[in-house]
Amino acid sequence: MGKFNLSNKYKAITIGGSAGSFQGITKILSKLPKGMSLPIVLCLHRLKHVRNGFVEALSIKSTKPVVEPYDKESIKRGNIYLAPSNYHLSVELGNKFSLSTEEMINNSRPAIDITMETAAYTYNQKLIGILLSGANKDGAKGMKAIKDRGGLTIVQDPSECMINTMPQAALDITDIDYILKIEEIVEFLNELDKYYH
Repeated sequence: MGKFNLSNKYKAITIGGSAGSFQGITKILSKLPKGMSLPIVLCLHRLKHVRNGFVEALSIKSTKPVVEPYDKESIKRGNIYLAPSNYHLSVELGNKFSLSTEEMINNSRPAIDITMETAAYTYNQKLIGILLSGANKDGAKGMKAIKDRGGLTIVQDPSECMINTMPQAALDITDIDYILKIEEIVEFLNELDKYYH
């Protein structure tokens, strides 16, 4: 069906991004199918002293509410979760989140690698990882973990990125499944949604 290989029954989507990714992520969220049943876990680098406004800015654009999960909160189908400012967000077995304030990774907390690696361990081949524009290498190891455990990997086309270091770092160490522009990522998610109905 379509141009994407959607033979797996996926259980979750993780999206990572940093510098230059806000415009892309808001476009993706604004065009998400309202009935999208998979939970989406966003790990975006953000200013740690700015606690307010970011969730609201994403929610205004999104077709569904964006929430920051609590420690040990259960992951529910159809929800969009955003890693809270200044916390690492892990996905635990038993379909729960955990938050921690361990040291920064790649100068980042939340670190995309932690979210993606723990999600890969939990969901294996049932996970989709998407990595957008960014200025450091956070997310490259996470995408490799997703690919190594049989999940599907997508990076934003480096030629479209405001800062292409992050997707390029993933491409350097992993055989990424799809290199897509933001509009094509939107198309992928819409096709994915049709696959489940």
